[in-house]
Amino acid sequence: MIGVYHGGDLAAATREFGDPADGWVDLSTGINPCPWPVPAAALDSLNRLPDSGQIATLCQAAAAAYGIGDATRVACGPGSQALIQWLPRLRAPCRVAVVAPTYGEHAPTWQAAGHEVFETADLPDASDCDVAVLTRPNNPDGSMVDAGDMAALALAMARKGGTLVVDEAFADLERGPSVAASVPAGMIALRSFGKFYGLPGLRLGFVVSDPVTAAALAAALGPWPVSSLAADIGAEALADTGWQAATRDKLRRSAARLDGLLAGAGLEVLGGTDLFRLAALDDAASTHQRLGRAGLYTRRFPENPGLLRFGLPGSQTDWDRLEKALKP
Repeated sequence: MIGVYHGGDLAAATREFGDPADGWVDLSTGINPCPWPVPAAALDSLNRLPDSGQIATLCQAAAAAYGIGDATRVACGPGSQALIQWLPRLRAPCRVAVVAPTYGEHAPTWQAAGHEVFETADLPDASDCDVAVLTRPNNPDGSMVDAGDMAALALAMARKGGTLVVDEAFADLERGPSVAASVPAGMIALRSFGKFYGLPGLRLGFVVSDPVTAAALAAALGPWPVSSLAADIGAEALADTGWQAATRDKLRRSAARLDGLLAGAGLEVLGGTDLFRLAALDDAASTHQRLGRAGLYTRRFPENPGLLRFGLPGSQTDWDRLEKALKP
C-alpha cells in the first residue's frame, strides 16, 4: 500500500527546501499553535506506568467533555490515527463506504484490513454498505454533514448490524457534545485531542461508541493504551472549560485574519475550520515552492494540485513572515 501524504513532516520539508535561516513556520497541519499550558508538575508522571484509575479518570473526563453520560461508552488510545487503524480490525471483512474527498487514511486502513472499500461524494444508503465512514467537519474543506441525516443513517445501519464511523477530529472547535452522544447504537465517533489542545506529540485520542465496541477496542489496545503523561494532561485539559472557551474565540479571530490575508494575496478561500483554511489558486505548486523556500510549509494535495491548505500562524513574527512571503 502506498503511504498517504501528510503535513507536519519538517524533515521532509528540509530535504525539499533546505534548512531555513529563521526556522520553519509549519502551516501544513491543522494544529492549534497556542497549546494548552502543560504544568511542569505533569512530567512527574513519566516515571510510572498508567494505572487503571488514571485511565478511568481520563475516560470520565472525555465522557463529560463530549456530552456522554456513560463513561463505558468511551475508550482512549494513542491518537485518533491509531484508533482509525484499529477499528477495521475489530470487524470481519465487509463492504465499506467512505464519504470523500476526506482525510486520506480512512480508505487505506479499511482496505489493508481486507474490507471492500468504495468512495462516494454523498451519504450512502444503508443497503449499499455495512460500514460508512465520514469526517465532520470535513478535512480539508470544513463541510458539515447534517446531524439528523447522520442519525438516520446510523439507525438504519444498526438495524442490519452495521456502523457509521464519524471522524470528529476538529469538532472541539465548536462547543457541544459529540454527534454520538444522542445516538447510542450504530455510530462510532473518533475524537482527536492533539489538534484543538495543540499537543499532538502527546498522542491521545478517543472513541465514543456503544459500551461493547468501546470495551472491544480497549481490550485490543491492552492494559496501557496511553502514557501516564497523556492520561494526566488529557484529563486536566478536557476539564478546563475556561481555556476552551477563550481558545475558541481566539481561533475564530485568527481564522478570520487568515481569510483576509489570503484573499488580499489573491487566493480564493474555499472553506476549512478555525484551525485551517483551504484555498484555490492557479499556481498552487509554485506558491507552495515559493513559500517553502521562505521557510513556510503549507499542505499541498498531490491528487488536486490546484489547492493549498494553510494552518494558523502562531506568533506575530510568523504572521509577518506569511504576509511578506505571499506578496508577489
